[in-house]
Amino acid sequence: MKLFNFILILNLSFFSVTGQEKKDTGRFFGGFETNAQRYLEFENDEDSPEYFRSNNYLQLNYELKKWTFGMQVESYAKQALLNYYPGFDGTNVATYFAKYKAKKLEATAGYFYEQFGSGMILRAWEDRSLGINTALRGGKIFYKPTKDIKFKAFYGQQRSGFNVSKGQLYGFDMEANMTDWLSFEEANLEIGFSNVNRYEKIDPSLVSNPNFNPTTRAFSFRSSFSQDIFYSSFEVNYKSKDATLNRIDSSISNNFINDGNALQFNLGIAKDGLGIDLTFRRTENMLFTSERIPEAVGLNQSSLDYSDKVINFTPALTKQHHSNLANIYVYQAQAGVEFKSNEIMKSGETGGQIDVVYEFAKDTKFGGKYGTKLALNYASWYNLPGTYRAIPAQYETNFFGVGEKYFSDCNVEVKKQFTENSRASFLYVNQYYNKPWVEDASHAVNTNIFYVEWIYSMTNSKSIRIDAEHMWADADFKNWMGGSMEYNFNEKFSIYALDLVNYGNTKDKEEREKHYLTVGGAYRKGSTRVSLGYGRQRGGLVCVGGVCRFVPESTGISLSFNTAF
Repeated sequence: MKLFNFILILNLSFFSVTGQEKKDTGRFFGGFETNAQRYLEFENDEDSPEYFRSNNYLQLNYELKKWTFGMQVESYAKQALLNYYPGFDGTNVATYFAKYKAKKLEATAGYFYEQFGSGMILRAWEDRSLGINTALRGGKIFYKPTKDIKFKAFYGQQRSGFNVSKGQLYGFDMEANMTDWLSFEEANLEIGFSNVNRYEKIDPSLVSNPNFNPTTRAFSFRSSFSQDIFYSSFEVNYKSKDATLNRIDSSISNNFINDGNALQFNLGIAKDGLGIDLTFRRTENMLFTSERIPEAVGLNQSSLDYSDKVINFTPALTKQHHSNLANIYVYQAQAGVEFKSNEIMKSGETGGQIDVVYEFAKDTKFGGKYGTKLALNYASWYNLPGTYRAIPAQYETNFFGVGEKYFSDCNVEVKKQFTENSRASFLYVNQYYNKPWVEDASHAVNTNIFYVEWIYSMTNSKSIRIDAEHMWADADFKNWMGGSMEYNFNEKFSIYALDLVNYGNTKDKEEREKHYLTVGGAYRKGSTRVSLGYGRQRGGLVCVGGVCRFVPESTGISLSFNTAF
């Protein structure tokens, strides 16, 4: 804690320095963030008795001419927030880097973040709200010889807590804009190629006479084309043969050796208030980790449950809802191979989504005085069709067709402004969530959700927002209802209240029929924001952008503070 207190003092001292430096002496900049909770009650966390926990991040950067130096110090006191990766423990320097940037060349040594294409063979990134930081420690070079060509190359080991993985990663990426070369006047064409390799020495005590190589190679080719109102993109990925992970006991098979592949295609149009976007993806055995065998971190848990040591990222291509109830059953992309039982065997996913957005013009029958926006979305995802056998474990997939249905989401949303100060939105969602296949549960769930939101602006900075929603579900915890209210006094200060109640549960009615009430407020001034809240957290999946983590049910006081300087 002495180190942490020193860092806080150092952080505050920079406020008096920033804005006074001269150009020839460079400049300091950075930020500080803390998220703390005092738990009054939590469940299913017998191994972690600490009731006060906080995650703290201090980022310091110094820029001088073409050079930038930076570091991030992290402190988890007394422990990290509930259900964060156990490797986030104590106080230490988490990341550091030195970067040189010229007109055509950029070089980084230390920790860095990177993404190739859509991220299906490489995405090193940070999301503090989910406890994810998969930065690479090593070196990266970016070179742009002309305005139409870009090259990247890197080497590194992936961050895991305050350590790095045993596996070594290296690769390169190339992007080229072909528009001028092909003399296109009204069209644009870009192509890209990527390669990522993971070398991990094979431990003979775990696998004798391995049928796979220490180095696993992944390749990706992508292209994008646009002209007038039309656009499209295409990406194909391949991962060489490697041992397949058994997630039940965190072992790898020497006989169950498969390669992996992924295909993604997107096309759409946008014109005169109409937008149509269609995406298709097929993914097979594309779980790519910096260590073949994940770390065991608890009973029936491994580091994979925290997205630790995962090299790539496959986003869930579904609509990101702002309804709380529509986010209870959120789909997570099923990119890898997993044989859960003799009945549940999966090797990836196939499916897609379509978005249609139309804006009715003002002063028309459906547009009214201020216009009306209509949005339709449908997403559906399935296991890959084929032949599966549990003992001995093996599978053979078909490229076309669909297998067991994982998830579907069909929704329609209408946004309407009624007066200069008042507007509302109405949302209907129909979902199917195959919980036995996506999670470990006994029943699939069908839901119907209605959501309405109303916003009234009294002045440019003073407003009130109210929403109400209801879910009808045929399984799991059955029916829910909820609502929230937010009042903004001005651009600086706001308060809110949120309540969810699982009133339809019949299997554990006395325990589960209760309110998940949260109240709080936030204050913002410049680049500084502080918020304080009290309430009960619903247990289950907490998701941001289709990436989810499990949290136990808890009640407590939360404090968040972040600032940039």
